[in-house]
Amino acid sequence: MRFGFGSKLGATLLAATCLFGPLVIWTSSQSQAQFIDADDGLYGSKKNKVQRKATPLKAPTIAGKATTDTEILVDQKRVYPVLTLNSAEAMRTLAAKYSDIAANGGFPKVPKGTYKKGANNKGVVALNQRLFMEGYVRREATEGEFASIVTSATVDAVTRFQRNMGLAATGLVDGPTLAALNVPAEERVRTINANIPRLEIYSADLSDRYLVVNVPSQQIETVSNGKVFSRHNAIVGRPERPTPVVMTSLSDVNFNPYWNAPVSIVENDIIPKLRSGTRLLTDMDMRVFQGFGGPEIDPKKVNWSRAVPDDYHFRQEPGPKNAMATAKINFQSPFGIYLHDTPEQHLFKSGQRLYSSGCVRVEKVELLLEWILNGQEGIDSSQIAALAETLERRDVKLEAPPQLRVAYLTAWPAGNVVAFRPDVYDLDGTGFTVGQPLPAGEVSDAGERFVLKPVPRVAAAVEADEAEGFGLFGSRPAKPRVAKPRRVAVNTDDEDTPAPVVAKKAAAKAPPAKKLAANKKPSVKKPGAFGFFDWAAYRKDINKRAKKQQEATDSKVKKVVKPKKVATAAVEKKVSADKKVVKKLDDKATKKVAAADPKIAKKPATDAKKKPTAPEVKKPEVTAKKKVEPAASKPATPKKVAEACKQGAKDCKSLVKKPDVKKPAAAN
Repeated sequence: MRFGFGSKLGATLLAATCLFGPLVIWTSSQSQAQFIDADDGLYGSKKNKVQRKATPLKAPTIAGKATTDTEILVDQKRVYPVLTLNSAEAMRTLAAKYSDIAANGGFPKVPKGTYKKGANNKGVVALNQRLFMEGYVRREATEGEFASIVTSATVDAVTRFQRNMGLAATGLVDGPTLAALNVPAEERVRTINANIPRLEIYSADLSDRYLVVNVPSQQIETVSNGKVFSRHNAIVGRPERPTPVVMTSLSDVNFNPYWNAPVSIVENDIIPKLRSGTRLLTDMDMRVFQGFGGPEIDPKKVNWSRAVPDDYHFRQEPGPKNAMATAKINFQSPFGIYLHDTPEQHLFKSGQRLYSSGCVRVEKVELLLEWILNGQEGIDSSQIAALAETLERRDVKLEAPPQLRVAYLTAWPAGNVVAFRPDVYDLDGTGFTVGQPLPAGEVSDAGERFVLKPVPRVAAAVEADEAEGFGLFGSRPAKPRVAKPRRVAVNTDDEDTPAPVVAKKAAAKAPPAKKLAANKKPSVKKPGAFGFFDWAAYRKDINKRAKKQQEATDSKVKKVVKPKKVATAAVEKKVSADKKVVKKLDDKATKKVAAADPKIAKKPATDAKKKPTAPEVKKPEVTAKKKVEPAASKPATPKKVAEACKQGAKDCKSLVKKPDVKKPAAAN
């Protein structure tokens, strides 16, 4: 069964959700929608008592489960956008407030205890005081009989605090809530200060319609005319493949798209699995081409153990197995990322949704698509559902595209308080605002945790668990890693594309490191614009570095190789071996002569020592043969002399005189 709106039942539910969504969602989650400001009063007016029920208590947060929901919020009050035009200014005011708290001793520590509605104990005093100091309840909650009682105002304050921390909004002070309450004020101030420069850049030139992907909170927010329309749970890049910050506008939507596998995923995930067989391609309904736009090839005829990733284009066909499922939302991104649907809907139920290779997966993408298209070409919820059911390919260029901010915010204004999120990529305090975060534990040549342009991809080995982390090729989340000591980064960026142009303040921070390719400032079409890039300068820079690298490699090879010394050593070794052979043969011949007459043996041996000439060394085998086996025309050889003397020949003495004993030595 196709997930979401991919079946007839799903399409019906989708239509109902779009028509009656605000009502249904308000009924099911009204307790989570009551964002109460401190100036609402301790209990509120009598009118408020009648209209608004006390927040019901829910079960404590289950570890590992999602604590946020995908929901429509357009009709709900006091729902603050993550990003507005005046976010930076509001954050500076709140920074002063939190700094004063830190300077005056910080927040009181809230002890473990029971904090249900009506509870009355000493711990409640610390809880109410803590909530008052940050601005979640009014002073009355800390005075008189209310100081030690958990009132409905206390429960509402805890609920709002939990929502602003990204925790399950239960109203109960469970373990995660207690830990968040006891974070030191000094740490909160550092987090706030790290996010003020980010808010300045992200809020620049915001239009009336925009959507924000906040990586730390793993959520997407749509905003129209200053009001939040919807929030969606999202899946973002894991620490090994972080999602970059992109500031641009949406461009088009692909319904039932092909999935063209990025080179990084081809190298790190697909090819390693093809080395043990090509069944993966059949199972995933994937085709292989000789380069992008090239002819289709038979994957069984390729030696994948030696394949170069850049030589092949892998394309997955539309359908239920497709990595982007029913839709892909595109925008100008030099990092090659996009928003998309996913067949792995169960991952949205996780508390930490850091599973992707850099792109952003959207829960209930049909709701987001309807908001993005805004009725363009008559496309409504029913047509979106029909396209998901029929798998019809359709591309729609947006006529009035909303702005996009893929942001990295670990803190932002939420009324009179600050909302906080975990620093999932460990970037607070590094000066990061925009660009490409480096994998956890890695730094650039300049010692920074990020780059402003994509690092040119290089072939590199990838750990097995990282390759398995991609949903299509293992369907399991990658294990979280412990940060390693800082080291020079090896390029592991996800896509082969250059980086966005950033605001002047951020661009000025680009270090002149080799990997950053930032020797030349990218051209900008107009001040403050994002998403434009100087491709010519980028390619020229890459070619220049490649040439230098090749020259350096050639230089190293020349220094290492020393042919003359190697050849001389080989010759000397050969000559030494030949000498040993000659000496051995000489000794053998001398012994035979000595057996016949010791006097004869002495002289040749002496002569041999006197005349060891180099030319004879070249032909040791011939020389030795002449000594041991002289020609038949010379009867006075040592062998014949010995035989004649043994037989008692009369001419034994005369035979001894005839041989020229110097000849063997001369032959030497």
